[in-house]
Amino acid sequence: METQCNFIGGEWVGASTAQPNINPSDTSDIVGHYAQGGTEDVNRAISAAREALPTWSRATPQERCDILDRAGALILERKNELGRLLSREEGKTLAEGIGEAARAGQIFKYYAGEALRLSGELLRSTRPAIDVEIRREPVGVVALITPWNFPLAIPAWKAAPALAFGNTVVLKPAELVPASAHALTSILAEAGMPRGVFNLLMGPGHTLGDALVKSAEVDAVSFTGSVSTGRAIAATRAASGRRVQCEMGGKNPMVVLDDADIDVAVNSCLNGAFFSTGQRCTASSRLIVTAGIYDRFVELLVERMLALRVGHALDVATEIGPVVDERQLKQDLSYIDLARKEGARIVGGDRPKLATDGYYLTPTLFLETDPEMRINQEEIFGPIASVIRADDDDQALMFANAVPFGLSAGVCTTSLGRARRFRDELQAGMVMINLPTAGVDYHVPFGGTKESSFGPREQGSHAREFYTVTKTSYVA
Repeated sequence: METQCNFIGGEWVGASTAQPNINPSDTSDIVGHYAQGGTEDVNRAISAAREALPTWSRATPQERCDILDRAGALILERKNELGRLLSREEGKTLAEGIGEAARAGQIFKYYAGEALRLSGELLRSTRPAIDVEIRREPVGVVALITPWNFPLAIPAWKAAPALAFGNTVVLKPAELVPASAHALTSILAEAGMPRGVFNLLMGPGHTLGDALVKSAEVDAVSFTGSVSTGRAIAATRAASGRRVQCEMGGKNPMVVLDDADIDVAVNSCLNGAFFSTGQRCTASSRLIVTAGIYDRFVELLVERMLALRVGHALDVATEIGPVVDERQLKQDLSYIDLARKEGARIVGGDRPKLATDGYYLTPTLFLETDPEMRINQEEIFGPIASVIRADDDDQALMFANAVPFGLSAGVCTTSLGRARRFRDELQAGMVMINLPTAGVDYHVPFGGTKESSFGPREQGSHAREFYTVTKTSYVA
């Protein structure tokens, strides 16, 4: 099988080693072999990006707009094949894979417009006959380190604003999902991206990611991944005074109040907790339910959860695909074992026997849990959720905020007053009312509080805060 190469300075570059990309729905299916770059490739990619920066940063907004718009159009045109590739390598259902591909295309087209909308300010000085101009300029060479759970959307929502605002890019995707990043890179090249403006480095994070983070020639690093890795990256970049943005973990609460519409609440929790195999940083991992609705809610949620069809990601009847790999499966199983030791009652959590050998796990619910349990404090990142009973609204709010994370949170209620209170008092960067905690738009800011996020927000017009710097000029 031909090895798929890295992309450096406008050329496909091979490597001495390659890694197979294994389909988590069928471990006998090899998606492809992908080059494993080394530190010399990092240096070449940074040099290529640095060399391309002067021309790209001075390109007209229309030039950048046209290329990003063409890329977005190509992604949308090929969303079915891209979605199939994504689902094959990551394990989310085909419908989710196609939906993510479409989102990536929409993101590029949105930022094509943002390239034209980047504005500044013109003010009069406090001194006579002097004008003050405030403008935004590119940061420079930007390294993007992306996770495996959204292998098209997250590279898109980082790369598109970086490119729109005149930066050059080195993308380092997660080792588990190189195919989607490789396909995106091919589309950007086809759309007419100049040599060196966008570079792809596939390979181990401990080698490539570490070199990118430590490089004095990288002006900014945007990272999405684990808390431990994000903390280390932020500390390294801060030590040298260089720009960094980290999106990390979540332990997101969905609060269900006594007056909630029971169907809305169950549907929101089912979606937020289990869709995309629960492998979303915005997943509803803690379902906090007040006493008056608790029994009815649990009964209906268990019934609906057990009816979800687990299967091969490419089977159109599948509702829950496999976990991404063996390591993640072992982690999920270890938390199921921990829940049992902590005294939770477990529903689901089985290893189904299917036609293909994959990393399958049935959706799992932990019942009769306390907020202090480790299963309610640590991010699990699988098709697993806990249910916590609360006496009333006050206790529900206290439980919701009693974790070190603050990415997304939700509340189900038919009371406008209650909705307003929880909107105001939930400690999270994003609050959903009568909606799943997972699922956000690309034209509004994304990010959290506490240990979930560090640095400026991603997405929407707010992305300019990270990918540009302000310059103030005085003219007499």
